[in-house]
Amino acid sequence: MTETTALHNHFKEIITSRRSVRMYDPTVKISREEMTEILEEATLAPSSVNLQPWRFLVVDSPEGKSTLEELAPGNKNQVITSSAVIAVFGDMNAFDNADEIMSSDVERGYYPQEIKDQILANYTDLFGRMPAQAFREMILIDSGLVSMQLMLSARARGYDTNPIGGYDKSRIAEAFGMEKERYVPVMLISVGKSAKEPRRTTRLPIGRITEWK
Repeated sequence: MTETTALHNHFKEIITSRRSVRMYDPTVKISREEMTEILEEATLAPSSVNLQPWRFLVVDSPEGKSTLEELAPGNKNQVITSSAVIAVFGDMNAFDNADEIMSSDVERGYYPQEIKDQILANYTDLFGRMPAQAFREMILIDSGLVSMQLMLSARARGYDTNPIGGYDKSRIAEAFGMEKERYVPVMLISVGKSAKEPRRTTRLPIGRITEWK
């Protein structure tokens, strides 16, 4: 077996063993160091012009969970029993970081300064003309990509997750001291170790959902 084949098989094991878990073992706690590593791997996900518009709120304290429990009463089990719940947001001010990101690329030798200046000028014009709703839709897609990668990174370490959409999106930013107009709620992701064997689910056959032209 080649190294490439071994890696492929490992990846298949990760994606096929991922389940949406609603009851976790409350004794399993993920350290902040390991959670940071999970988030770092998640942020290797692609984003439009590499703006990386995602923002994370890791809720792992009793006080934070109490606040979140009130905002997501229909998902109380996940909030209470998980090691942490990660609230994923999209940042409407993400373009403010474009110069910093591109300058870092130049410093690392990824491309020269003149290319950076040209790209930044083009994107400054583009995003200066882009309607707020179009930008919002863009960062929601990007934040969805990072969310899936986060769940796979957690699974690679033997942890389980559950993406949650049932919570009060109109209040969550302000409830945790964040700017409501700036941070767009995307989803909650509970993370921990399942307390029991997760229920398996089926998928529609590819022939039903794919067309070839």
